[in-house]
Amino acid sequence: MDLLLGIDMGTGSSKGVLVDPSGAVLASETIAHSMELPRPGWAEVDAEAMWWREVCSISRALLAAVPGGSRVAAMCVSGVGPCLVLCDADLRPLRRAILYGIDSRAQAEIEQLTAEFGADAIIEQAGTLLSSQAVGPKIEWVRRHEPEVFERAAGWYGSNSYIAAKLTGEYVMDHHTASQCDPLYTTRTFQWNTQWAERICGHLPLPRLVWPSEVVGTVHAEAAAATGVPAGTPVVAGTVDAFAEAFSAGVREPGDQMLMYGSTMFLVHIIDTFHTDPTLWTTAGVERDTHALAAGTATAGSLVNWLQATTGGAPFDTLMAEAQAVPPGSEGLLVLPYLAGERTPVFDPHARGVFAGMTLRHGRGHLFRAAYEGISFGIRQILERLDDAHTAGRTVAVGGGLRSPIWAQTVTDVTGRAQLVPEQAIGASYGGALLAAIGAGVVAPETDWARIAREITPDPKNVALYDELYETWRQLYPATRDQVHRLATF
Repeated sequence: MDLLLGIDMGTGSSKGVLVDPSGAVLASETIAHSMELPRPGWAEVDAEAMWWREVCSISRALLAAVPGGSRVAAMCVSGVGPCLVLCDADLRPLRRAILYGIDSRAQAEIEQLTAEFGADAIIEQAGTLLSSQAVGPKIEWVRRHEPEVFERAAGWYGSNSYIAAKLTGEYVMDHHTASQCDPLYTTRTFQWNTQWAERICGHLPLPRLVWPSEVVGTVHAEAAAATGVPAGTPVVAGTVDAFAEAFSAGVREPGDQMLMYGSTMFLVHIIDTFHTDPTLWTTAGVERDTHALAAGTATAGSLVNWLQATTGGAPFDTLMAEAQAVPPGSEGLLVLPYLAGERTPVFDPHARGVFAGMTLRHGRGHLFRAAYEGISFGIRQILERLDDAHTAGRTVAVGGGLRSPIWAQTVTDVTGRAQLVPEQAIGASYGGALLAAIGAGVVAPETDWARIAREITPDPKNVALYDELYETWRQLYPATRDQVHRLATF
């Protein structure tokens, strides 16, 4: 029997699955990890010590579960992104990987490159204004602040393309990841913007572009010894983890959208024509010659974890029971969940969290419910912009945050949008396995393994209340922006 190996390197853990062609999961493995935050606004990981080592460990653990007479037909690795991994000619990382939009170090470079190329030209070519999510300004940051690293670099990678290179020796990048490397890629026409890329990347060559389900090479002998995956096994390109997860959940048709509940919230919305919005990200899709819109918050589950630690570290079940005992609306307490700045739609790395309306009556349960409501108001704000591009058909919810008994229900009540929850909740590694199956020709390209297990529907009793609170919440950021910007300088 042919088996498919899918691995995902997420923000909080790496996960792997071994799947048969029907989509049945035969084995899974998880390794928890954390990112490094060496300075305010910086977020990094050691690509070799963490990502590569964990891919090797997970591969070996999963291969130990391969039934007799079976073989791994293909493997695929996805990962957090867009990231920047700079390597020398021997594929050794020259510094820790700089992570996606939660790393906001390159604000000066964002402003410089925007002035140099022009905001209108950038959104016309790349589809997206430059923000902390963009890779181009981070390359520029290394070039300016760590010139010795930049000069020694022989190639630049995302998280999944670094692993693909370690497995196969091939220097590639999938189109979706490339489309988040603004302003280096022309999203409308699916190709590198060679003029801008040469200006920013200098001597660094541009990777060969491939689609996420394409086979990029086979596992070479050195990688086989490290991972246990047989030499000659086809390796499929993979992509950014959120898009691999959307693919795993069947979010593939125009109008389909995904809400991913995790340390941050990430949204993917499939569109049928190229569309730009300065408050969103326009990207290449997972499937060949397709487009998508994306959006992401800077905090979500990380805010809840922060509250848990700050209020004494009580068990999660206790905190959720206290939050459930608080009525919707948190008795007049509102939260701007910008404790790490904010990505879409405000794109403000200097934004800060605000708790408004707090009284002596409010307790720990109020804080937690208000935090979930604040996150939900932010999602409503994003969904309103996504709907301008293509009216949503289905909204599919995925991610570890669905374990909360109130989070997804609050999002549904605040947005008025029902959410479908798939039966298989493993996530991006499952999407990677499906990409591997398609790339290796084990299943047809239109194969969809997603099965819907349940639907979360809005509670009509809360509609009017949340509509009113949303209008007040929307006014909080512009009303406090100047004050928190001044506080951010301290």
